[in-house]
Amino acid sequence: MTYFFAVRRGRNLTAIKKTVWSPRVAPLLALLLLSPAIETVALAFSVVSKGNVCQVGSDRQLFVDSWLIDSMQGGVDLKMHSPVDAGDVFAFGAEPWETPYAGYSTVIYDEGTYRLYYRSNHGLTNGAYSYAESPDGIHWTRPILHLHEFDGNLENNIIIKGDGGHSFSPFLDTNPAALTAERYKALGLRRTADGTRWLVMAFGSPDGIHWQLLQDDPVMTEGAFDSQNVSFWSEREGCYVAYYRTKSGGDTGLREVSRATSSDFRNWTMEGKVDQIDGNGECVLEEIYINQTAPYYRANQIYVATAARIVFGRNALQEGDDVGGAKYEAKYTATSDAVLMTTRGGLVYDREFMESWIRPGLGIENWSNRSNYPLLGIVPTGENEMSVYLIREYGFPSCGIRRYSMRLDGFASVHAGYEQGELLTKPMVYTGNSLRINYSTSSAGFIKIEVQDESGTAIEGFSLDDCPEIFGDRINGLVAWTSDHSLSELSGTTVRLRIVMKDADLYSFKFVQ
Repeated sequence: MTYFFAVRRGRNLTAIKKTVWSPRVAPLLALLLLSPAIETVALAFSVVSKGNVCQVGSDRQLFVDSWLIDSMQGGVDLKMHSPVDAGDVFAFGAEPWETPYAGYSTVIYDEGTYRLYYRSNHGLTNGAYSYAESPDGIHWTRPILHLHEFDGNLENNIIIKGDGGHSFSPFLDTNPAALTAERYKALGLRRTADGTRWLVMAFGSPDGIHWQLLQDDPVMTEGAFDSQNVSFWSEREGCYVAYYRTKSGGDTGLREVSRATSSDFRNWTMEGKVDQIDGNGECVLEEIYINQTAPYYRANQIYVATAARIVFGRNALQEGDDVGGAKYEAKYTATSDAVLMTTRGGLVYDREFMESWIRPGLGIENWSNRSNYPLLGIVPTGENEMSVYLIREYGFPSCGIRRYSMRLDGFASVHAGYEQGELLTKPMVYTGNSLRINYSTSSAGFIKIEVQDESGTAIEGFSLDDCPEIFGDRINGLVAWTSDHSLSELSGTTVRLRIVMKDADLYSFKFVQ
């Protein structure tokens, strides 16, 4: 049996990725637990063993990590897919209350309406957030809300001013016990009276437009919160979860992400720093400015983080450069881009893919500090499409939001080149009577799937020979075998999938009734 655990000494984390359990392991683990040099032993983040059985039920399974993968061979590997640039959709500065420093934004899809929340004024103590909406996630309007004054006038779309106006991060609360008056919730920031620190405040709203503080006291006080601190209701964990900004060494050092949980959104348990672990089990020491972590709406057991990585000491622009009619101010020397991380809870992000998910790309303005920050939220924008949004050209008059599209479940895939290869899953238990897959092949490529028992023997009627080659491009393709057997016969038992592929991508699969 193989266990996964990690040990953290200060900022250093050692991940012991494949430790075969034996009586010899127990004394080692006891020494680690008792050692005063050890701050954290992370046992819970990935307690998966080769002999252990993955409970997949009827959940959609994505290949954004190696949670289900026992082995891959031949021309098969995991491949990250970058979204496709779909063009600009929103320009900041169209109204006098908007500035080109519109960081920390959120997009929410709710029953046919797309809601955009963006920082329209970045003043530290009296900032403001504004609201726009869209029927398609592409064309946006600014409704006149008459909620807050700007320059003595209520004719604007400002929804938050003062508390929360520097960093306001809302979500649609799917908790079935949520009050109607708190159907939307948010975390926002308040400056301390002496101006030295931020405090996290809790907000609620019945409609996503009219907001109020849920209590006068802050809900979090210990952290370097100067960022977008995100939260959501987790159906799988049965609680509210927050991922928020901390720094190594208190308010100095590397920007990190920490996690907290709550049963009522008012009282939070601070669980600790969330480490980034790469595919080799090593701790990644890259600074994450905003983490943008949320359950993936088609597979809510997986939290996807479309995070902003910031790299200090690199600057493609020089002080005083003329960019689009504006003089560049090199207040910070840094570049930033978007990276993809995932987590299934606990104190670890899976950095299966270390490469940039969305590069800064063409245009010198996009190589300025704090450009390319993703908005919180991945939303459906078509029958087979979903979108993520980035803030581009931060700090310049041309600052705005750009949309990037991808196929459903299209973060990553099991990819086979022209050389045939195969993947074997870990033992799993599913519920359902048929198997649907999201896949794409070339005209010469194919996918074939064999169902095996736990020991790796093909089950009668579900062997590779019983599965005709699957080819084409479908989001919800049916896997069929030529035998008269039904997958319902195996529902609730332990099986493995052997997936043989050539020149193809498999994005996800799901057992269904």
